[in-house]
Amino acid sequence: MSMLSIRDLVPLRALESPSSSAVFSALVQLLTPLAITLGTYTLYKVAKFVWTEYVENPLRDFPGPPSPSWIYGNVQQIRNAENLAMHEQWVREYGTTVKYKGFLGLRRLFTVDLKAINHILMNNQVYQKPEQSRFFLRRLLGDGILIVEGEKHREQRRVMNPGFGASQIRELTEIFVEKALELRDVWAAEVKKQAQGEEQTARINVLSGLSKMTLDVIGLAGFDYKFNALQGEKSELNEAFNTVFSTRPSIMTVFLKTLMGRLSFLIPAEGDKATHKARATMDRIGNQLLNESKAALAGASKGNDERLRKRDLLSLLLKANMSTDVPENQRMSDQDVLAQVPTFLVAGHETTSTGTTWALYALSLRPDIQSKLREELYTISTDNPSMDELNALPYLDATVRETLRVHSPVPSTMRVAVKDDVIPVGTPFVDRMGRVRDSIPVQKGQKLLIPILVINRATEIWGPDAREFKPERWESVPEGASAVPGVWGNLLTFLGGPRACIGYRFSLVEMKALLFTLIRAFEFKLAVSPDEIGQKTGMVQRPILINNLKAGVQMPLLVTPYVHIL
Repeated sequence: MSMLSIRDLVPLRALESPSSSAVFSALVQLLTPLAITLGTYTLYKVAKFVWTEYVENPLRDFPGPPSPSWIYGNVQQIRNAENLAMHEQWVREYGTTVKYKGFLGLRRLFTVDLKAINHILMNNQVYQKPEQSRFFLRRLLGDGILIVEGEKHREQRRVMNPGFGASQIRELTEIFVEKALELRDVWAAEVKKQAQGEEQTARINVLSGLSKMTLDVIGLAGFDYKFNALQGEKSELNEAFNTVFSTRPSIMTVFLKTLMGRLSFLIPAEGDKATHKARATMDRIGNQLLNESKAALAGASKGNDERLRKRDLLSLLLKANMSTDVPENQRMSDQDVLAQVPTFLVAGHETTSTGTTWALYALSLRPDIQSKLREELYTISTDNPSMDELNALPYLDATVRETLRVHSPVPSTMRVAVKDDVIPVGTPFVDRMGRVRDSIPVQKGQKLLIPILVINRATEIWGPDAREFKPERWESVPEGASAVPGVWGNLLTFLGGPRACIGYRFSLVEMKALLFTLIRAFEFKLAVSPDEIGQKTGMVQRPILINNLKAGVQMPLLVTPYVHIL
């Protein structure tokens, strides 16, 4: 079979006249050097990639597991296991710094060395989110604070920081408590509905209710939007949000899109059409919310006191963005402000509902801890506590800390080196050639996994019972925990450094308001065997029933009203 030439691609009729032939010859003469140049450059880039990745890669002698697949590397092992279960096993087998394989055998690195983690998190100008991940998320969310890097991230954070300070969260606590009480009433009604005789107990998927509650909260507190999810109302914005994030591409689709890089849009994925439609809906509603907030601020400037008191995050963001303290060239564009609406949904919705779900799960397994917590909560005489009252409850605080340590909603995050670097380590390790290493040489383009959950549950820090749920451990925090470079609680749950979670105070107070309300109102027991509860791999580790995967994410608990006797 002969290869096609440029001449074969041109219709014969176009070559019949002398003038056409001359033009074609000239075109061939013009394009041939260009084709040779492009081909040579492509071969050079491929050869350079192969050489640096497979021959000169400084990680080639690092300890790590064998790769079961040349195409998928260790990816299928990781996806088929519970979140970071493979990584915890690899740490036990190969030490604190481990190399594993990604697609096409590309080397990936992860470390639990705290000095190395601190270096990665603090140097965000060197270690950034992978471009491929940012490209996918940008198509879904726009250029929100979760996605942008560099100066743009610093500018957005500078404008948004005031909206997430302690004083602002103090004012939002009323919304948290109000919606927690509404969820309490919804569950109480469900108990009455399921009650049989004197048995006042209901089997409830608590994840579903908590997800609706946190959605209602982020709607009101985030951008003054009423989802009314707890009342069963359908929301166009919520349906669009669920569509965007419900489709999980197959491993082959992920592989092909990773291979294509910026041209990955040429590879169709499951649900692409529905995703694009949903994204358009999110933009339309987001623009409406943006315009309403602008109008409200304009009314406030004219002396309308009611509008002046608007405290949702979007209004505060717009107000801060228009402040004379922010130079004109550092203000966020309308498009960037708009991108924060779905960003608020992603960051302030699923993570808090998932974290609270795992808290109820842990308390269901330990009725003694549940009772001890309830006893403390009843020292507060009101159903409507303030943020300061919630934060003054030490065992509630310890319960939240322990939940976010053992069951961190976000189990890991990825970074990529945008230039060559050397990462120092606190604990030297031995490579496969027997050499002692006191640093990690990193090439530009190297991907590194930050295993949040593995570090949070490290026995080297928290002792041999590190995987156990034990709030009392926070009465005396181990000295080694002080080296964890997290923004809060000697944990990596909210990361650390310049890209630490901006909304961690929001999440913590909301979670405390939920536990305060629900533990005072109900007793919780697990409705299935603990062995039946698993975690769905993903950006957020949500619970599933291992023997009923088709039913989706859920946490079935037996909920019984608690009667407090004075």
